[in-house]
Amino acid sequence: MGGTSFTEEQVQKIGSYLRDESKPLKGRFRALFTLRNINTSLAVREICQCFSDPSALLKHELAYCLGQMQAEDSVPMLISTLATKEEHPMVRHECGEALGAIAKGTKNSAITPLITSALEDHKKDPYPEVAETCQLALNRVLHLEKSAEPAEKLNVSKYNSVDPAFPSSCQDVTTLGEDLLSEENDLWKRYRAMFALRDIGSPESIALLGKALKCGSALFRHEIAFVLGQLQSPLSVTDLTDSLADLAENEMVRHECAEALGAIGTPECEEILKKFLEDKEQVVRESVEVALDICEYEMTGDFQYANSLQTVST
Repeated sequence: MGGTSFTEEQVQKIGSYLRDESKPLKGRFRALFTLRNINTSLAVREICQCFSDPSALLKHELAYCLGQMQAEDSVPMLISTLATKEEHPMVRHECGEALGAIAKGTKNSAITPLITSALEDHKKDPYPEVAETCQLALNRVLHLEKSAEPAEKLNVSKYNSVDPAFPSSCQDVTTLGEDLLSEENDLWKRYRAMFALRDIGSPESIALLGKALKCGSALFRHEIAFVLGQLQSPLSVTDLTDSLADLAENEMVRHECAEALGAIGTPECEEILKKFLEDKEQVVRESVEVALDICEYEMTGDFQYANSLQTVST
């Protein structure tokens, strides 16, 4: 785990702010990402103590951060939350994805068998987004076990993220687009094409990703929105806005479109997001609140988004 110059008292103060339901959600998100950056055992414990929060959006983000931290100490909490059928499917999905990110995929890892057992238990979950996530996570572990490349090299993408699938080795945009959009392909192959197109990042690849926002499962579409947020290209604003505005779309997809618009962070995105501050879906409303905060950060060029020592002192 990483270390920083934060004292134990400061980390606990940030954790307390994260768990304080009276604080603005945007401030709590900044606190969470500060703890993610600190990435110590204490930071992990502070995050894990927040899983009783009523906000599905926040809990899903807790799980996401723990996966990105590859925090083995969080595995029991993630497994328990994944197994809680009363929990929001978006939260359970993110717990499954986090477990896949944490598993090292090596025979020497004591934690991997525990993770794979939990993922196997839910690969046929009644909620498709949970089942598909666990299937992808199991594929990820299997890929790591079979790869000649060391797990450390494969695990982190060029976007400094631990992704649910590894980019395809194919570099032909047309072929990747066919793999991405074909409903006949399994989800693993489509995800690999998705991340390859993200890494290419050309206008043609961005257009293909935008087209994919209208096909496949809700899980697939939500991941498309996520990678468009990573790309931060104004070329995807129209596609993301169309999906955000589609009230028949799955809330998990709409939430991710809102956050992607926030990451693109232009005045146009800000105006679009403001239109959804009173959305009927709580997950979307909360996502818009956080996205506007991220959008403001992107437009002002602040040095650090997650500056929670300043946040918790105000």
